[in-house]
Amino acid sequence: MYTKSIGKVGINGYPRLEESYWFGEGVLPILERRGLWRHPAPPRNTGQALSPFAATHAAPATREGHRLMTKIAVVTGNPKPASRTHSVAVAVADALTKELPGAETQPVVDLAGYAPRLFDWADEELTALTAQVAAADIAIFASPTYKAAYTGLLKAFLDRYGNNGLAGVTAVPVMTGGWPGHLLAVEVHLRPVLVELGATVPSRGLYVTEPELADLTSAVGKWSEAAIPLISGSLKG
Repeated sequence: MYTKSIGKVGINGYPRLEESYWFGEGVLPILERRGLWRHPAPPRNTGQALSPFAATHAAPATREGHRLMTKIAVVTGNPKPASRTHSVAVAVADALTKELPGAETQPVVDLAGYAPRLFDWADEELTALTAQVAAADIAIFASPTYKAAYTGLLKAFLDRYGNNGLAGVTAVPVMTGGWPGHLLAVEVHLRPVLVELGATVPSRGLYVTEPELADLTSAVGKWSEAAIPLISGSLKG
């Protein structure tokens, strides 16, 4: 009989960072249950196996056994104000509020109105907005597809955060595009930067093509069937 052991797993190259997260979150709890691995951090009384790759955040505060209002933030990085991409982001927020009792969407940030000031690090309004987004339970970050990736407008906003600036936030990456050829952009480009900032991204991102924009209810509905239970679960810690 042969025995096998795992001494070290190397997954290198970007964007394979996210693949290492998925591997760790899936395999390490199994190894822990079998007594083959122990989490280096002190144990928490959660009843769940821990993974060193999973973002650690507190569940929404409760009062008298009831969860306080879940705060949902929306940030859209489209140079065009009131864009269709912004409509998709708001539709995602609406879908979440329907499934999460007591949820409130605030703030709703259309970055087109802040473009000239994004690189002014002393801008008080933008500083307040970044703080409000970081304090949200869920934050939806949306962008159209520019050069097969997200916009510089959204990147400039995200650059205002320091290391782990979105820790404790459950992030939802959303992108729109003219055709399905770039549908992986939301996973390959937008998701990793949110994870890098410390956010938890429990579900697949939403990519909406131009033909699908005519029926957002259907497009968002198909995505939300699988995504919302994962997002809701992440709020429970």
